[in-house]
Amino acid sequence: MRLAVWTYEGPPHIGAMRVATAMQGVHYVLHAPQGDTYADLLFTMIERRGERPPVTYTTFEARDLGGDTAALLRAALHEACERHQPQVLLVGASCTAELIQDDPGGLARRMGLPVPVIPLELPAYQRRENWGAAETFYQLVRACAGPPGPRPPRPAGAPPRCNLLGPTALGFRHRDDLLEVRALLAGLGIAVNVVAPLGATPADLARLPEADFNVVLYPEVAEPAARWLERSFGQPALRVVPIGVGATQDFLAEAARLAGLPPPAPAAAASRLPWYSRSVDSTYLTGKRVFLFGDATHAIAAARVATEELGFEVVGLGSYSREFAREVRAAAAQYGVEPLVTDDYLEVEARIAELQPELILGTQMERHIAKRLGIPCTVISAPVHVQDFPARHSPQMGHEGANVLFDSWVHPLMMGLEEHLLAMFREDTEFNDAAPPSHLGHAAAAPPPPDLAAWGAEAERELQKVPFFVRGKARRNTERFARERGIVTITVETLYDAKAHFAR
Repeated sequence: MRLAVWTYEGPPHIGAMRVATAMQGVHYVLHAPQGDTYADLLFTMIERRGERPPVTYTTFEARDLGGDTAALLRAALHEACERHQPQVLLVGASCTAELIQDDPGGLARRMGLPVPVIPLELPAYQRRENWGAAETFYQLVRACAGPPGPRPPRPAGAPPRCNLLGPTALGFRHRDDLLEVRALLAGLGIAVNVVAPLGATPADLARLPEADFNVVLYPEVAEPAARWLERSFGQPALRVVPIGVGATQDFLAEAARLAGLPPPAPAAAASRLPWYSRSVDSTYLTGKRVFLFGDATHAIAAARVATEELGFEVVGLGSYSREFAREVRAAAAQYGVEPLVTDDYLEVEARIAELQPELILGTQMERHIAKRLGIPCTVISAPVHVQDFPARHSPQMGHEGANVLFDSWVHPLMMGLEEHLLAMFREDTEFNDAAPPSHLGHAAAAPPPPDLAAWGAEAERELQKVPFFVRGKARRNTERFARERGIVTITVETLYDAKAHFAR
């Protein structure tokens, strides 16, 4: 194991938390030391959820290791059942607690608790967050969906039904994607039987076999469960991810086929992306060199949109999802680029620096890399930060998702062009930093009042280091300070004397 400043995925118990937090009636008891108890931070600060995640910790300390940590676990299990009254109890260990080998799942099963217990064996030092989410969802589906057998027949006159699998808490735009996918299916006359894990109860998981087919929206989470449902109940899976105009049309055609419906007609005006990408304002973007990195699903889907729908050139494609390395390598071969499958952000930064793309489509980590390298960037995949959980509707999937992709990918390029032009004309009298705002007309060029102190060059440069949102106030306060003391020229010392004066 290697320590890192950044990591694309957390340990697998974070994936289990995402599934438990997404569902209703499920509680997760986590055997963890003090310091591993940060679920509240993830879900209430980053995702801005209105309620705490359903996680109870044993929270043992160093002094407890000399005694019976299993007693702490038993107490936590009893408390979770009494206080939260879950329908299903997940039990597991954090990566640190795994080292003391207390076997929390086995202990919980032997306690005779009043609720079904699902022990989670999540090897923290071999696996990562998405695998943990997929394994947890798979175990929940196996425990709740009932014994394998034939699917129950669809009631006479009822529309075709499908399950939507994969959306979780802390998922990148999962909430918004669901609205779009529901609308796409409703337009075909296909009903949604169960959405899981997001918003589902254990009783909902028991109804999964009633659907005609499953839609695997996020394979990193849903693929193992979808394969088990396919083997156990003969439910086919729709694996086309509707990101982009072309993929959305493919998704609709495959959904109609699985539902036994006639193929849908192309919805020419459903998204504005095709027209916008052909417009005069966008054609100068044709051939822009783009580097893509993220989870396998979003990176591969984005590569198709970039090449087929926006006319970009893919110069790099990679993913941190090692479980999907084969799919990433196949996609990279399609675009004639070297695949990058790694969870080391320094490797990613080195590849970006080598390729010098004109746009980066990546994760929160690539956003930081792009800032250092001065390259426009848009986030297309988890891991993400709070700004990527917007209050507005902002999907990645479906027709409206294609509109969002166009806006979020093209606008950074346009702003980058604007900044490039400003830099080119930096010495021009109209564009240099000292030029007055043009919208103020002659008033902007008016000389300062006679009692206003002049700014020395060094002081002016020092003022530019002040954050822009308080720079105006700093300037006014310093000028007031100088005027009251009869200072004619403001120096760096004057600036800091004024700061000290007004900070009292």
